[in-house]
Amino acid sequence: MMPDPESGGVEDTNEKRVQPRFALLLRSAKLVSSRGEFLCIVRDVSESGAKLRLFHPVVEGEDLSLEIATGERFTVEKVWEREGEAGIRFVDPINVMRFVAEAGPFPKRPVRIRLDHPVTLAHGGNTIVAMLCDLSRQGAKLETQNRLAIGQTLRIEGDQLPETEATVCWRRHPNYGLVFRQLMSMEDFALRVHRMQTQDR
Repeated sequence: MMPDPESGGVEDTNEKRVQPRFALLLRSAKLVSSRGEFLCIVRDVSESGAKLRLFHPVVEGEDLSLEIATGERFTVEKVWEREGEAGIRFVDPINVMRFVAEAGPFPKRPVRIRLDHPVTLAHGGNTIVAMLCDLSRQGAKLETQNRLAIGQTLRIEGDQLPETEATVCWRRHPNYGLVFRQLMSMEDFALRVHRMQTQDR
């Protein structure tokens, strides 16, 4: 990965001359705060900061951090925001090569947004209530007192989630994992989880 000296998360020309920046080309991550978890894209990164692509304005709250696909978190501060982008500063300098390689304590996986959102499940002419625990573009984790079978096909629907066909792929009652028949677009996913977490505030 070649450094990109022209791009930057924190707008500081002196810093740009000193610290190399690496173009990441659409690396998905999430901003996490006391207000919830929200999808973003890391466009470039240096030891002290990064530039993010946003799908909606930053939902600010206490203890803002950036979490990458391995589950590793970095405490950050927002420096600027405009026209669907934001610059953030890392509170503590990071290892850029480790960040770019997405090296961490856990395997890389699709970004999941932790939620607490009611949904309904329909199968076999029955409708049951469940709680959505996390959501990704490909699937979801939910909690329900009703027992579901691995391989069972059902339809899931919520206030900010259109009716979607899914299959049960794992179970640890009362928690179950679903894989969706159709993949959500990045923007659709980001906007839906944003509304789920802000509609009542």
